[in-house]
Amino acid sequence: MKVKDMTFKEGQEFKICIKPKDDCSRFAINIGHDSENIALHFNPRFDDSVIVCNSMSGGCWGEEHRDGNLSFARGEESKFYINFNNEEFFIKMPDGFMMSFPNRLGDVKYKYFEVNGDARVIGIKIK
Repeated sequence: MKVKDMTFKEGQEFKICIKPKDDCSRFAINIGHDSENIALHFNPRFDDSVIVCNSMSGGCWGEEHRDGNLSFARGEESKFYINFNNEEFFIKMPDGFMMSFPNRLGDVKYKYFEVNGDARVIGIKIK
């Protein structure tokens, strides 16, 4: 799923419900300006029991941030709440754990959203 003209601004909350397939190895939620400039790449990897976050600027990936709090499972609907400011993204996990990742692009508005991998988007809402 790819959305190219969505408006997600600083202070808003982006709620997404995703259902990874039963045999899902990984999926990714990308938020940014376009496919070459991604402010947040949120990438749960079930086979490695880790969540990898990264950013991309001008087509070049930055340094990965790894977190071992993979508190959701394959085959189950999971809700994530994402908000940000010009310094950081905050991702509330399904179990309530809050993780953060630097807003390396430093912008206060993004228009590009994508989910790829072995997961289905159940719903999205920006408020």
